[in-house]
Amino acid sequence: MKKHIDLDKMSTLPDKKINKAEADIEMVKLTEQLTDIQDKLYAQNKYAVLIVLQGMDTAGKDSAVKHVFSGVNPAGCNVKSFKAPTEEESAHHFLWRISKECPPKGMIKIFNRSHYEDVLVPMVNKLLSKKELEERCHEINTFEKGLVKNNTIIIKFFLHISHEEQEERLAERKNNPRKQWKYQKGDVKDIAMHKHFKNAYEFIFENCDNAVNWHVIPADKKWYKNYAILQQIVKTLSLYDIDYPKIKK
Repeated sequence: MKKHIDLDKMSTLPDKKINKAEADIEMVKLTEQLTDIQDKLYAQNKYAVLIVLQGMDTAGKDSAVKHVFSGVNPAGCNVKSFKAPTEEESAHHFLWRISKECPPKGMIKIFNRSHYEDVLVPMVNKLLSKKELEERCHEINTFEKGLVKNNTIIIKFFLHISHEEQEERLAERKNNPRKQWKYQKGDVKDIAMHKHFKNAYEFIFENCDNAVNWHVIPADKKWYKNYAILQQIVKTLSLYDIDYPKIKK
């Protein structure tokens, strides 16, 4: 039975159990833990780690990459941002451009947007039928199961931001000289379609959750979003036998 996630019933605000000062202290500890885990991951060369960051415009994917992975060794971590498919990419199967970017063992790869854009955008823009969208979700599930079977640890995040916060951040992008480079007129249209994107994400959660669970992260406060993501990454990776390899006698 498919699980239904109703985003309207999920808060975009921080958990009241922790405040910013406490989260800042925890971030230092968690960053040190992730640094240690990554060092062992790289040395062991047994697992690959794929972090998927999805969210509506202005949800804070870029800042999550900057802050959450501040303690990670660049030699063992890469970031890939997926935008609209190029002409070459469109000539291939939609997972072609994704599969060649997946991390090798020992490495952490961060997808800033991902294969889920190839369900999200066609659904919002009504480019594919429901059956075609469901077929894409089935292919994604099979694809992710294959990665997991090959020792890839996948952690998927949806950064849950309110429409009101989106509009405030877009206005800041437009008026702040340091952020104007991020501003695009198309963002106005996308943010105005908040409800349509929300419905599309709920469709994705229901149909693309067979191999790896989604973590819905409240994103209206950037400090909490970064803390919650880092906490979940450390918690998940701590479940695996990631350690320095032993000398073979």
